[in-house]
Order: sequence, then structure tokens, then C-alpha cells
Amino acid sequence: MRVSHTAVIERNGRFDTHFATEPYEAGWAGEARWFLRVASATGRWAVQTEISPDGHHWCAHGEAVRFDAPGLYTVGVTQFGGWLRLAAHPEQGEAHLHAQVYLTLKE
Repeated sequence: MRVSHTAVIERNGRFDTHFATEPYEAGWAGEARWFLRVASATGRWAVQTEISPDGHHWCAHGEAVRFDAPGLYTVGVTQFGGWLRLAAHPEQGEAHLHAQVYLTLKE
């Protein structure tokens, strides 16, 4: 039987500039998936997984997901090492985002 875990990383977060979630140690997992439930959004946003060997120094990993409307968006992650976080930024001009972020992990 596989082991799985779901963590609520951001609950009702409100953002209007670049942000990154708190680091999450996930070295035990073989795969991960971010879920971003957007309640409201203005402007166009890009979200992307960032990975780290130590939880302090980060690099982008995989493709960014772009959106400009409420909905449920997801980013899958494999071959990521020990630490994960989700980074987001508006692609241009003023933008606002109200969302929840979940991280699901499987061994």
C-alpha cells in the first residue's frame, strides 16, 4: 500500500505581488502535486515549483502554469530532492490573487 499525505500550505491567502509558500520537506516522497484553488484573480499569474537541497537556496523546477481566472489548477512534480515550495508572480502590471494551496505527496 502506498503512503500519501496532503498538507494545506496556504489557507485563504491574499497576494498582489510575487510570493512563495513556506518550504516543505518532502524527501521521503517519490512524487508530489500542488493544487491551487483560486477563489478570485485579476491579471495573469504564473506559478511554478521550486526545489531546494536544504530549504534555503531555491531553483525553478518544471514548467510554469499560467492562469487569469478562478478555478482549480495543478502542478505535478517528480525528481525533486528534499524540499519543495510553490512560487507565484503576476506576469505584468497590477494583479490580485485570493487562493488556497495544497500539497499532496505519495511514496
